[in-house]
Amino acid sequence: MKHRIGFNRLSRSAAHRLSLHRNMATSLFRYERITTTKAKALAVRRTAEKMITRAKVDSVHNRRTIGKDIKDKEILAKLFTEIGPRNATRPGGYTRILKIGKRKGDAADMVILELVEKKEEEKKAPKAKKEKAVKETKEVKAEKKPAKKSEKKSEPAKTKAAKAAAPAESAEAEVVKAEAVEAKAAEAEAVEAKADTAEAESAEEKTE
Repeated sequence: MKHRIGFNRLSRSAAHRLSLHRNMATSLFRYERITTTKAKALAVRRTAEKMITRAKVDSVHNRRTIGKDIKDKEILAKLFTEIGPRNATRPGGYTRILKIGKRKGDAADMVILELVEKKEEEKKAPKAKKEKAVKETKEVKAEKKPAKKSEKKSEPAKTKAAKAAAPAESAEAEVVKAEAVEAKAAEAEAVEAKADTAEAESAEEKTE
């Protein structure tokens, strides 16, 4: 009988289960948010919250105690310098579990295990993004409005200039045509004069 067993063995041996707890706790402290099964999240949460409680007090003893399980020195330093002080005023409940549905294949319950207290930068980031988006939209609108007015003003000016230029162009074209007609008439008169002189000369020669 499984009496007085206060933890989930997760169908693993003791050594495998210990490695799983250490690795998942390290990943949780590194990324502050991991996706896993519900059973593993419930088991790892106990280990992680005990470590965070110890990390509230930065002492050599606590560092050595947690250092037995957290082998990564960077994550160990982060736990005592960032995560521990961040949860200094919180009396437990440092993590939360969010359900995200079933896993394809075996339909296991999948959850997100994350830290409740987040960085101040992450909290401010959404507000800053919204403010930037609002400013950009206002700037774009402000740029578009004067452009439309200037385009509307410039269009009538262009049409007026085109209308004023059209009569001048037509007058110039008429003048050019008149000059061409006059030139052709002068050429024709010159040709006729030459023909008359030639006929007169030929008549005089015949009379002689």
